[in-house]
Amino acid sequence: MIPRYTRPEMASIWEPQTRFKIWFEIEAHAADALAELGTIPKEAAKTVWAKAKDATFDVARIDEIERETKHDVIAFLTHLAEIVGPEARFVHQGMTSSDVLDTCLNVQLTRAADLLLADLDKVLAALKKRALEHKMTPTIGRSHGIHAEPVTFGLKLAYAYAEFSRAKERLIAARKEVATCAISGAVGTFAQIDPRVEQHVAKAMGLVPEPISTQVIPRDRHAMYFSTLGVIASSVERFAVEIRHMQRTEVLEAEEFFSEGQKGSSAMPHKRNPVLSENLTGLSRMVRAYVTPALENVVLWHERDISHSSAERMMGPDATVTLDFALVRLAGLIDKLLVYPANMQKNLDRLGGLVHSQRVLLALTQKGASREDAYKLVQRNAMPVWRGEGDFLQLLKKDAEVKKYLTDAEIDEQFDLGYHFKHVDTIFKRVFGES
Repeated sequence: MIPRYTRPEMASIWEPQTRFKIWFEIEAHAADALAELGTIPKEAAKTVWAKAKDATFDVARIDEIERETKHDVIAFLTHLAEIVGPEARFVHQGMTSSDVLDTCLNVQLTRAADLLLADLDKVLAALKKRALEHKMTPTIGRSHGIHAEPVTFGLKLAYAYAEFSRAKERLIAARKEVATCAISGAVGTFAQIDPRVEQHVAKAMGLVPEPISTQVIPRDRHAMYFSTLGVIASSVERFAVEIRHMQRTEVLEAEEFFSEGQKGSSAMPHKRNPVLSENLTGLSRMVRAYVTPALENVVLWHERDISHSSAERMMGPDATVTLDFALVRLAGLIDKLLVYPANMQKNLDRLGGLVHSQRVLLALTQKGASREDAYKLVQRNAMPVWRGEGDFLQLLKKDAEVKKYLTDAEIDEQFDLGYHFKHVDTIFKRVFGES
């Protein structure tokens, strides 16, 4: 986790003290269940809670023990025994390290997902607000980076809203899929511990029992979780790249907010750069970088190996912390985005009406011209405009072959900008509902 790109709310989920607190809760809830089943004394379970529930675990001490034992869970249990006393011998009865590690990881991932879902709500709220604001603000649509046909800026924002709505649905599903608990023993057979212990711990930790585990919870669940984060990151970058293109000097249809005292360049005082969008592009790359190891972690030897462990120690905090930061930054970018409708109109007019070429093409076919002939007629009048040799509307009116099919008034009709926006309300209702 890099402090520059870390919010404290997400970072706290991955702090050692939080991890050890979750480990303790898993062990203590398991002790409760074992006590109810008569496997350990009830007083021992009560003592575990009484002596360690409000304890601050000594991270340095645990690290010291681990340097000798070379085992993190044993180091923690040793330190817990120093706090609890003799009754600690009843802790971890019939359990294996992965019961603690995997259940804890899934608790952390579900908590991280809850923060990310709240972040997505902020992005969606900002997008909806700005989309309604610019619902009918005309701008040029581009394909291959080239002027195509008119759209509205509100539609661009609505596209993103729909995409992030899907992202939210996927993350809800990924959260549900990863929210499982395994307290099943050394190879997942429950030979040394009753399945009812797992049920009790799962309920207490806000999880559900893993239907069948080996020594670990199956990593296809985690692969889906991190893949979902990767897809969300790609959606972040998609919107960020749109803003970067729109802020280019020769376009300048929208621009990141530039605060008082902000500097764009150490050398050129005039610069106003899309630094937030560029930052989001970089952060998105890092989140996606963890998708491949998550997929590879699915493939473990037999009932378990630890090839997944080192990767997860990095990817869990790094991917969630980075995406959390990126989503909050994106919400702020959208909320403060400077929009320039006059420049949008200027760019719309830049090609001298060529954006209406399809309407002219269709009008010609409706008046009897073959599609091939109509295409040739429109294209031969469009190409000079590309070279700066005239106005598309006037060239069409001067073309005798075009005039065989269309009157001046009918040609003028094809250049109505509002025609392109007649279904914007329908699209908005699909995206945002009747409101």
